Amino acid sequence: MKKNSWKAWLYLLPALLFLSVFMIYPIVDVFVYSFEEGYNSASQTFFGVGGYNFAYVLHDPYFMQALKNTFLLVIITVPVSTGLALLISLALNSVKKLRELYETIYFLPYVTNTLAVGLVFMILFQKTAYSDGLMNFLVTAFGGNTVDFLGGPYWAKMLVLCLYTVWVVLPFKILVLTSALASVRQDYYNAAKIDATPKWRVFTKITLPMISPMLFYLIITGFIGAFKAYSDAVAIFGTNLNAAGMNTIVGYVYDMLYGNGGGYPSYASAAAIILFVIVLTITCINLLVSRKHVYYM
Repeated sequence: MKKNSWKAWLYLLPALLFLSVFMIYPIVDVFVYSFEEGYNSASQTFFGVGGYNFAYVLHDPYFMQALKNTFLLVIITVPVSTGLALLISLALNSVKKLRELYETIYFLPYVTNTLAVGLVFMILFQKTAYSDGLMNFLVTAFGGNTVDFLGGPYWAKMLVLCLYTVWVVLPFKILVLTSALASVRQDYYNAAKIDATPKWRVFTKITLPMISPMLFYLIITGFIGAFKAYSDAVAIFGTNLNAAGMNTIVGYVYDMLYGNGGGYPSYASAAAIILFVIVLTITCINLLVSRKHVYYM
């Protein structure tokens, strides 16, 4: 028994070394940096240890704006994208002919470069000297006034960012939910048909409980992915997200490290630790909720 356990640890050793070097050590290093006050990356020196970096970040208006943007992005895009993916997956599950073709079409945005998709969204929403953009054409066609979606009001820019994020994450969620729906045993549906069970009750009592593990997985990964959003905003508004008022927490961390006003690894580390605590807290809450609402066979 002892010999077999040593073999198991030996097989796990490469993965443990990889995780230690590329995951555990960076987390510990960031945690240490976050408490080093006045850290100078050139001389590798600092003048004190404490919570000043956290106090600075939490009072920085740029960080507070990034925090607001990130939370709005999470609150809006995660439920909207998951709900839309569920509706589309249910529709695909009921289609018999050309199902594979429709699944391929819906999956295409997932394999398309995010910056290319961002360029398309810029063409759709950006006002130019020659036109007000396709979306403004539709707005005026229905009697509305033109809106500067990329350089105008905050709500307009947030709307574009949310639409872009939903568009990018939707294909993967459709793929996962379509597979989950296909794995539900047909016996349950046959029994419900014999009992003349209404469709809405079949959905709430059979379909949802059976696919709840996949729904929970998508919600958890959706929250984590939305909190890490950065490339989405860059693809639409460019690299100067602070000027556009559309920065995210990850963007703030990047700016503190490499931006025009960068070179502050201690502030960046403090912001990264705050993001880590937020994501960990929300994940733990979701895990507690899942104990009562997720059905595992």
